[in-house]
Amino acid sequence: MPSYVNPEKCDGCKGGDRTVCMYICPNDLMILDTENMKAYNQEPDQCWECYSCVKSCPQGAISVRHYADFSPLGASCQPMRGTTDIMWTIKFRNGVVKRFKFPIRTTPEGSADPTVGKPDPDLSALGDNRLFTEMADGVTPAVPQNPVAIKFAG
Repeated sequence: MPSYVNPEKCDGCKGGDRTVCMYICPNDLMILDTENMKAYNQEPDQCWECYSCVKSCPQGAISVRHYADFSPLGASCQPMRGTTDIMWTIKFRNGVVKRFKFPIRTTPEGSADPTVGKPDPDLSALGDNRLFTEMADGVTPAVPQNPVAIKFAG
């Protein structure tokens, strides 16, 4: 089910030109109503339910309406993002509340270097169809010479 913004909690990320939810939404669904300074989902049917906006909202103003089979009869699942982890609060329909904490980083922010142990990229190889790691390791992928027609059983 789509995300929705609680207008009582949303502050429009304090008047910036882009809200956090606008920045993080992979489908560009969140927009800012500049008259009310409140964000909202402009196309709820297109929401992927990735929880990116829910986890990143600094005011906790965004929620996702849960499916009836996942959260029946008043149950809920709400993430709350910290700087190093995400706390998931699960409320079961019988009133039991469970909290699960998961790290979102295994290294300090900004310290991961994906190029460690690899040479600097060769700009002359930009037109090559090999991957960076294939070029660095000297592995050349095999190119098929005679494609074989695939026959389907009828």
